[in-house]
Amino acid sequence: MYLCGIRFYQTFMSRVLMEEVFSVTATGFEALALRLFRQQYQENSLYRAYVDALHIHPGAVLSVLQIPFLPIQFFKTHPVTSGEFTPALVFESSGTTQTVNSRHLVKEAAWYERSFMQGFEHFYGPVEDYVVLGLLPAYLERKHSSLVHMVNAMIGKSRHPESGFYLYEHQQLAARLQALEARGQKVLLIGVTFALLDFAELYPLSLQHTIVMETGGMKGRREEWTREEVQGYLKIRLGVPVIHAEYGMTELLSQAYSKGQGIFDTPAWMKVLLRDESDPFQLYDHSAAGVINVIDLANRYSCAFIATDDIGKLHADGRFEVLGRLDNSALRGCSLMVS
Repeated sequence: MYLCGIRFYQTFMSRVLMEEVFSVTATGFEALALRLFRQQYQENSLYRAYVDALHIHPGAVLSVLQIPFLPIQFFKTHPVTSGEFTPALVFESSGTTQTVNSRHLVKEAAWYERSFMQGFEHFYGPVEDYVVLGLLPAYLERKHSSLVHMVNAMIGKSRHPESGFYLYEHQQLAARLQALEARGQKVLLIGVTFALLDFAELYPLSLQHTIVMETGGMKGRREEWTREEVQGYLKIRLGVPVIHAEYGMTELLSQAYSKGQGIFDTPAWMKVLLRDESDPFQLYDHSAAGVINVIDLANRYSCAFIATDDIGKLHADGRFEVLGRLDNSALRGCSLMVS
């Protein structure tokens, strides 16, 4: 009975925290982020050791601009967890046999699923309105992909029998898209960049009711193109006015979305800051260029404060662009190309 009571209390508190995170407002974001910083300092031994090594006292951190951001490389070398738990999900980044992949230990699947579903529907409306088609070769062929988990859940929620995954069945995908276009059905075609380019090269279309969304990633399958080259080619070959994009990664449970021109919006519980490349502890929350730091409040049980290796530009309204990667960084499957 005692153990059952503890588990019930832990589940209840997790749901309370979840509601607090996913209902946060712009005015309440900083206070919640600072509270989570202090909690993770106490609960995450790796993060605490990192903060202590910087000689930063948690009580002296009074602004999100003062929060230490954990370098993303730690996900390759250490378990990054707040508290002790058996993970419900383990996500791993894509890579080669010569690289060490990042691992994200997810305590509860519900946190990830709430984050990506609520985030997508905030920008695009109910998933049920779409036929969801996932063009994710390479990702489908390996285990522990957070992107595959996300798209699979969206396919399930769409409730359209035509929704599903495609590997290399380009002819069937083209026929499916043409049939859906003929009846005016809203479609989300979400794909890894090299696969969208391969498909568009073989099957030019005129898609009036389809959102084409790239997740980034060339993975050495094609010559690297700039974002403008990729999106320009896809617009012409698929007959769409804009190419949408998703910005996410193994180490985060939330995603930002672009509805064109490579400019990304974040959901309310996610915030992008920039750090100075020459001084990683100099942070900016206004219009500037630098290296991207992400606050993801959905990372309640790992680390919510991540210093990525992506170079970006922050706009005055909080939206951002991804311009490339630091020279000494390993390539990431879901990162965008240098523009």
